[in-house]
Amino acid sequence: MKLLIKGGRVIDPANDIDAVMDILIEDNLITAVQADIKDEAATVIDAAAKLVCPGFIDMHVHLREPGFEFKEDIASGTRAAAAGGFTTICCMPNTEPVIDNAAIASFVKERAAKSGIVNVLPIGCITKGQAGKELTEMADLVAAGCVAISDDGKPVSDAAIMRNALDYAKMFDLPVLSHCEERSLSQGGQMHEGYYSTLYGLKGIPTAAEELMVSREIILAGLTDAHVHICHASTMGSMELIRDAKARGIWVTSEVTPHHLLLTDEIVGSYDTNTKVNPPLRSEEHLIALREGLVDGTVDCIATDHAPHHWESKDGEYDLASFGISGLETAVAAVMNGLVNRGLLDVQRLVELFTLGPAEVLGIDKGTLDVGADADITILDPELSKVVEPAKFYSKGKNTPFKGHTLKGWPCMTIVGGNVVARDGRIVEE
Repeated sequence: MKLLIKGGRVIDPANDIDAVMDILIEDNLITAVQADIKDEAATVIDAAAKLVCPGFIDMHVHLREPGFEFKEDIASGTRAAAAGGFTTICCMPNTEPVIDNAAIASFVKERAAKSGIVNVLPIGCITKGQAGKELTEMADLVAAGCVAISDDGKPVSDAAIMRNALDYAKMFDLPVLSHCEERSLSQGGQMHEGYYSTLYGLKGIPTAAEELMVSREIILAGLTDAHVHICHASTMGSMELIRDAKARGIWVTSEVTPHHLLLTDEIVGSYDTNTKVNPPLRSEEHLIALREGLVDGTVDCIATDHAPHHWESKDGEYDLASFGISGLETAVAAVMNGLVNRGLLDVQRLVELFTLGPAEVLGIDKGTLDVGADADITILDPELSKVVEPAKFYSKGKNTPFKGHTLKGWPCMTIVGGNVVARDGRIVEE
């Protein structure tokens, strides 16, 4: 089957393209990117007034399978990703059992091939059982398809273990993804420590809890000459540390989430548990610093940290509720609406942060419209406005603080391997 995407504004940061062009797809691959392609045998997709981009990548997703399928599974999570405009997602290893060996990584790959509708790349654990004591067999994880390692929400507290992990991962060109949290400072915290935590009577999490670990990871990356990636950076101090480290040639990359870019700790005053996330929503000055990091290159990519939860774990007192936001289906529209439409971020940079940025962090052959590349394409309608309705999410997790928000600028088509898997936010059923 041939597809011909006609008349869209093609934005491909990897090839420095931003022009009205056509794209021809044949045998699951991109075969031409140029103006005025004619092919009578192709099915035409009219992309006039749309943005045609390399398939978006989310490198920080919790698919919950195996073990927590009541929260999410690979089938529901990949459909949520497709509806949100993502063609490739990386699943974090905090499953049950955790992805700390080749068998579990292979299970995820095989299940994704059977029930998933977007590309799924597993991330393996740094330590066995996420216990922070003994390194995993990284060679086996790589052979099974893992593209990075992380102990995710359980930070590796032992600096010697992390040093060894970086040394070991360097042999396989694996980025080490670090959840930067000094637990002795964050223990029992519910929100950002500051004015509003005092006002609302909730225990705060200081910025130092993140920044201490960011500092350590940067120092260890410099010591080992290995690649450390800072997950969901949320503070002004983290931005300064990462910016300085990059200037000194240390191999550090970082991501931020849409919710940390768009929401502040003030909204926690509603005591809506959908605002409870780790790291917490920060105050305005931190939000501004993160946005500056997007523009100046301190931040390499935007990632959702998609963390779906069953309603019971969010339906209760704030201090007892689970941390996490279901983000796959709203991420792109939220950033388009909150940053691009307000003139705070160029749309070309937005596309880069969702495509070339994560692809380079992970070292994967995605995020480009090269001729011969997999035909993974995301098409955006910058004029489309919709209200966020969690009840209509494909994700099992309906936990979003964007409920009821009207957002402008949504993905309108998701193409994976030359197949249209989502159209106008709805899945094209097989």
